[in-house]
Amino acid sequence: MWIIAGLGNPSYQYAKTRHNAGFDAMDCLAEKYGIDIKEKKHNALVGKGIIEGEKVVLLKPQTFMNLSGESIRSALDFYKVDEKENLLVIYDDISLSPGQLRIRKKGSAGGHNGIKNIIAHLGHDTFVRIKIGVGEKPEGYDLVDYVLGHFSKDERQVMEEAFRDTAEAVAVILNEGADAAMNLFNKKRLEQ
Repeated sequence: MWIIAGLGNPSYQYAKTRHNAGFDAMDCLAEKYGIDIKEKKHNALVGKGIIEGEKVVLLKPQTFMNLSGESIRSALDFYKVDEKENLLVIYDDISLSPGQLRIRKKGSAGGHNGIKNIIAHLGHDTFVRIKIGVGEKPEGYDLVDYVLGHFSKDERQVMEEAFRDTAEAVAVILNEGADAAMNLFNKKRLEQ
């Protein structure tokens, strides 16, 4: 069984913002595989189903971004999932251009407070993650205002494609492993 967590902030005011790219990707993944993410458990919205023959629990923590680790730790403990092998976290990254995917099997938080909290709750940084580029903060912008801001119309189209790519990357990770997905998706947007 896999736990797949998409990070974001709950409530309507944060919908479709840069920081909610993880939630948007989860919605795309859930739609593709016919999984409803509605059940309230582990301080998250949860959906259970099958993706490419693997049992999955889809998780959208409702703790607000900076406390995402609380929700994920609770789900890992409840389902007895090995986070080093079967946890996948999807989230926004300002160091990548909009729509660029970067898959990693471990690493630092890179300044992302949601990932910092997850690492703190796990006690290590070894878990698979898909980072979705949302673009670098323009000079003079406040970081919080930028990540809680919305995409332009053109950027939104790019992001919708990235969310579909993320769903494909999840399928590859579950079927063939993270290395195969890294080979396919870490360079995909660069070639376009």
